[in-house]
Amino acid sequence: MAQHVKLIATAAMGLESVVANEVRDLGYEVEVNNGKVLFEAPLAAIPRCNLWLRTADRVKLLVGEFKAVTFDELFENTKALPWENFVTEDGQFPVSGKSVKSALYSVPDCQAIVKKAIAERLKLKYGLATKMAETGAIYKVEVAIHKDIATLTLDTSGSGLHKRGYRVGQGEAPLKETMAAALIKLTNWKPDHLLIDPFCGSGTIPIEAALIGQNIAPGFNREFASEEWAMVKGKYWDLAFEEAEDQAKYDQKLSIIGSDIDHNMIKISKDNANEAGLGDLIEWKQMQVKDLFIRKENGYIIGNPPYGQRIGDKKSVAGMYKELGAIMKAHPSWSVYILTAFTEFEKQYGQIATKKRKLFNGFIQTNYYQYFGKK
Repeated sequence: MAQHVKLIATAAMGLESVVANEVRDLGYEVEVNNGKVLFEAPLAAIPRCNLWLRTADRVKLLVGEFKAVTFDELFENTKALPWENFVTEDGQFPVSGKSVKSALYSVPDCQAIVKKAIAERLKLKYGLATKMAETGAIYKVEVAIHKDIATLTLDTSGSGLHKRGYRVGQGEAPLKETMAAALIKLTNWKPDHLLIDPFCGSGTIPIEAALIGQNIAPGFNREFASEEWAMVKGKYWDLAFEEAEDQAKYDQKLSIIGSDIDHNMIKISKDNANEAGLGDLIEWKQMQVKDLFIRKENGYIIGNPPYGQRIGDKKSVAGMYKELGAIMKAHPSWSVYILTAFTEFEKQYGQIATKKRKLFNGFIQTNYYQYFGKK
């Protein structure tokens, strides 16, 4: 059994460095590529990364990588990999796939060949003469071929890491929990500072801020595929959950406010916060942006407002940005961070951002406008 494995933390475009910093904080050295962060680590890293990574999409175990331009090469190279180190005799190993700019472009054929190759390898290693039972834990295999390089991985996460388990309700275009956490991580907000999200929607940014503020592992209240894997279940997962419990700072006081114009979204936000066990830590208000009243110095605005992409919305959204800019102009000590696809944001807000960062909110290209407060 391999005691060290190669892992991949996948990341949304533009967030690779944020994910890399999180992995480093867990004590692992990383290599950063487009859309992913690679690192070698002990088996204990599988539960630790799944529990703690706030901004990664999922954690995959890299089984092997090789060039394949024919189906024979794909079969033989797949069969040569040590699948028995990971998949048990009764393990289920469904295969998904994708192919980009490669000679082997038929994804269903590639999936079938990889499935057959793994089965042949496991039958040989386990001394099986008949078809494998596949009644045990699930080891989801992915074959991804890019420019004729095949990468074979096992998905350790199961559901995407954005599914924290607290979302019982949402609006029309909810912000992913991983993106919300990244927006906070891209600031220098600390738990002892006031944080306001004036466009809170279903409450994702304030909830993620509360989790960060109290150092609560984002995956603490959900399940993962690898919890059932023989090589990590029991000891490693138990230790990871114990670590998460020990490092949580439940006594950390927070000052976080989420507001929205829609009273239905405020109700959903409260329900989501209660589901996360954070109901008493966040203050929720139904109000318009123009009614935002700043009482303290050195606070933070972090928000994902409407983008004005629907016909008829642009004028009202522009007005909202103008109102926010006018309010914050009177509070130069505050830092403001706004994610939007509205191309005239700075013009309406009335100030050029100190820094801009291009991010993709789903498939929408946005800018993260950052205004650093003057302390």
